[in-house]
Amino acid sequence: MSRNKDKHEGASGRTYHIMSEAERASGRRGGWTTLEVTGGVRALAPQLFQLTHLTALYLNDNSLQRIPPDINQLANLHTLDISNNKLRSLPAELGDLIQLRELHLHNNYLRVLPYELGKLFHLQLLGLQGNPLSKEMLSIYNDNNGTAKLLTYMLDNLQVSATLPPQRPWIPLTRPNRTRPTCIFTVMCYNVLCDKYATRQMYGYCPSWALEWDYRKKGILDEIRHYSADIISLQEVETDQFYNFFLPELKQDGYDGIFSPKSRAKTMSESERKYVDGCAIFFRSAKFALVKEHLIEFNQLAMANSEGSDNMLNRVMPKDNIGLAALIKTKEAAWENGLPTDSSMLGQPILVCTAHIHWDPEFCDVKLIQTMMLSNELRSILDDSARTLRLAGQRDNVQLLLCGDFNSLPDSGVVEFLSAGRVSAEHRDFKELGYAASLRRMPGSEHEFTHNFKLASAYSEDIMPYTNYTFDFKGIIDYIFYSKQSMTPLGLLGPLSQDWFREHKVVGCPHPHVPSDHFPLLVELEMSPAAGGSSNGLIGRR
Repeated sequence: MSRNKDKHEGASGRTYHIMSEAERASGRRGGWTTLEVTGGVRALAPQLFQLTHLTALYLNDNSLQRIPPDINQLANLHTLDISNNKLRSLPAELGDLIQLRELHLHNNYLRVLPYELGKLFHLQLLGLQGNPLSKEMLSIYNDNNGTAKLLTYMLDNLQVSATLPPQRPWIPLTRPNRTRPTCIFTVMCYNVLCDKYATRQMYGYCPSWALEWDYRKKGILDEIRHYSADIISLQEVETDQFYNFFLPELKQDGYDGIFSPKSRAKTMSESERKYVDGCAIFFRSAKFALVKEHLIEFNQLAMANSEGSDNMLNRVMPKDNIGLAALIKTKEAAWENGLPTDSSMLGQPILVCTAHIHWDPEFCDVKLIQTMMLSNELRSILDDSARTLRLAGQRDNVQLLLCGDFNSLPDSGVVEFLSAGRVSAEHRDFKELGYAASLRRMPGSEHEFTHNFKLASAYSEDIMPYTNYTFDFKGIIDYIFYSKQSMTPLGLLGPLSQDWFREHKVVGCPHPHVPSDHFPLLVELEMSPAAGGSSNGLIGRR
């Protein structure tokens, strides 16, 4: 950039715009975010670290022998250049500048680097040339992709200073009804983060050893066993993990379970198929017996309903997410305060469904349509269940539990549809992409789609501020829905301590103390015997 009266070059040739008197007089604000300090500076003034708006700080070509720990107050820095100084050490607090993309340290007297630099997971450029570093560090740094390898090495060797998070609180909601027989049971919903997604590229803030499945699986199983739920709904379970880890381990604890991988597994060889993730449902065999299992494949349903909509073929059908349902019935051990007076209610049927809806925020239309298709299939499954159990005309006697990672925030069309029982045909999540023709093949009207399951969410935003906690995203996307006419939540597992995250500067999960990027949900439900009533039908006309 050429120089003129308003443009000035710094010591390193960087160009800056200096506001004119006329610009200042007009009230224009500078908004500067870059600072260059030059001139043989030997020490940094404390006032520098109050400039927390800075995104670039150039301290190169000075005579600095020390960088104060207060450097960590400049949390918005993307570029820090302290090359060509007289530094013999660096403060560990540099590792707190997790927004850094560039860190220039060349031509100093550095023999060692603080392992805390491994926390700089956004760092793309690390300049170390001209320092008397150890041969070990230089050999890693000079290798292909050396910056990333060196950061991984340092993070993997950084001692974990965070204490274990405190126990999550149990939040009592109401007392059980002791005047009649009821079935009281706990339900867990947990996305365990399958191995192939747990990479340093995705979770650069987590040491590689804490991402390894052999490490994480212990923490996941410990959580499941600690809460000891009667019904467990899991997502992102790899096929091999289900058959060779979860199922044998949980069978020892008195559970039985079912599983299905995502639809792509059908097109793969056996050696590839074992790495495909899917959904699993476990239930305590002393309290429940499996009657029948059902697989819901959204790509097959999209294909069957694609006529009249290219977007159904091009956007919905390629996504191979699934739902999995287990029709179970209660055993005698499930009932409190005696058995139901009507002996036919002893084996109360419950349809437990888990689902993992598509993840991409740009495909909110796909998420909503997958949920509507899931809902439509559940209606058919309830009809089939009534026939299986010889409950002719009593579909509403089969109670519904719907758990899963719906990858949808509380203000989404997905949650509106499930909670309110309806969603407008003009909802913004459809993106005006012309699904009307294909959606008319489902029971519904031109104006809205409805269902009559009468579901309620066990959790609300004021109880659980987020169920998924990563650096880039923190929000509620996991849910437990229950039939509110026959089930009452007695208590809930509360959130992880936000103070713990803040005090230990935990910017995201997984973490050495938190084995998944999702937190398990747990609710205790009291179920009364079903005794007829309004239909549990699904998408219907209004």
